[in-house]
Amino acid sequence: MKAAIFQSGRKEPAPFLRIEDGPRPQCAAGQVLLRVVACGVCRTDLHIVEGDLPPLRRQLIPGHQIVGEVAEGATAELPLGTRVGVSWMGEVDGDCWYCRHKMENLCDRPTFTGYTVDGGYAEYVLAHPDFVFPLPAGLDDVHVAPLLCAGIIGFRSLRVAGVEHGERVGLFGFGSSASLAIPILQSWKCEVYVVTRGESHRKRAAALGATWVGNEDEKPPVMLDRAITFAPSGKVVVSALASLRKGGVVAINAIHLDRMPEFDYDKLLWGERQIRSVANMTRQDARDFLRIAQALNIHPQVAVFPLEDANQALLSVKDETGPGSAVIVP
Repeated sequence: MKAAIFQSGRKEPAPFLRIEDGPRPQCAAGQVLLRVVACGVCRTDLHIVEGDLPPLRRQLIPGHQIVGEVAEGATAELPLGTRVGVSWMGEVDGDCWYCRHKMENLCDRPTFTGYTVDGGYAEYVLAHPDFVFPLPAGLDDVHVAPLLCAGIIGFRSLRVAGVEHGERVGLFGFGSSASLAIPILQSWKCEVYVVTRGESHRKRAAALGATWVGNEDEKPPVMLDRAITFAPSGKVVVSALASLRKGGVVAINAIHLDRMPEFDYDKLLWGERQIRSVANMTRQDARDFLRIAQALNIHPQVAVFPLEDANQALLSVKDETGPGSAVIVP
């Protein structure tokens, strides 16, 4: 098969990946082999190839927003040709304290798709049958791919922040995940306040119906009940915290964060304001979000790249130059 391969320990910043031909993965017991039809490009992929996340393998195929068809390892629940999605959480041990207490996203021994095991920047990929999700027919391959991490983790962020119907919610940073959270918040009758750098992001937020949109130096005109930060910046977390009412919550949607700047406890955190981190997702998050995405007919803007242009797809995410979520199609 053809695949885009990342070699750890490289010094040059780009291109990140080599496009190579190699053997197709061998399907073992307890696995399904999927023919990849689309794979979304996530900012986490960029953190991996740029070294913000420590390398766990010498050689790796990235990608964890995978749409595929069952090619081998079929079961009664997953017959050949079944169209499924694969996300960041590739498997859990099922036996640690967190798994036994319904917190599998915090598992002590997880498998991460496209990080601890090979992912979907390829023509075929192996997956665990318990961690693939049959996809609703109404969501086509290219447009459902970004939902499989950006959408699911954005939805989990709303849950971690404790968003309730009718509240004032701030989105700080406005990439793929934040844009996919807006239609859910609107369906919950929430007011949405967006703070983001980049004129194109502000225009996109306004086009999606945000209540108010401002740049990174502006503060929402009202006190917020909840806020979610999407930028990997501690400074943004402090800005979000400064916009909260007493008792409000900031949820940090980032797998990597630069240093947290010093801030005034009495003015910003006191009053039972809270900062929470969002770590991974559960299978139930995925099922719930995909059901909502189908009901709301969520179709993100996408920019499609062939597998041979995987490096350009990553750069479009890094430089924020694409018109929407980058999706690789083998």
